[in-house]
Amino acid sequence: MAEYKLVVVGAGGVGKSALTIQLIQNHFVDEYDPTIEDSYRKQVIIDGETCILDILDTAGQEEYSAIRDQYMRTGEGFLLVFALNSQKSLEDISQYREQIKRVKDSENVPMVLVGNKCDLLPNSSDYPNHGEAGQRTDLASCAADVAKHYNIPFKKTSAKTRVGVDDAFFTLVRLIRKENLENKKRNS
Repeated sequence: MAEYKLVVVGAGGVGKSALTIQLIQNHFVDEYDPTIEDSYRKQVIIDGETCILDILDTAGQEEYSAIRDQYMRTGEGFLLVFALNSQKSLEDISQYREQIKRVKDSENVPMVLVGNKCDLLPNSSDYPNHGEAGQRTDLASCAADVAKHYNIPFKKTSAKTRVGVDDAFFTLVRLIRKENLENKKRNS
């Protein structure tokens, strides 16, 4: 059975653990407990093929940046996660992307840009402050431009409501499969 090593990266507090736990255990973790490194496994069916997702949930905190190279080497695909209510977390994405490309020594590393906390977007009834909300809409369109520039998919998710969670992870697996096929062709 195929196994895919996925790595979830992004700044502290953007919801990397909440996304991963929502995928694996189907529940939302409300309290914030900064991760150093956690690993999860789940058997799923994607496009009719059963496979195992081996997911590494990483530290967003800057003080753990030294261990990043290590896990980036082993990862096959990366979810680049930012929060739709934090401009800074979107700006941080380029550093993660550059580090991944450097460590993997490749331009073609499977990646998906993930804007989490979409439940806080303006059309959401539990977000009354429209000033803030307007900024979030712009951030989503900025992110779409960033993804286009990087030539990677952009997915909006909510770890809280589970919107887009499977789609983000499954899209990444599809990219890895595609990359693996292309590598096989190149090497045959």
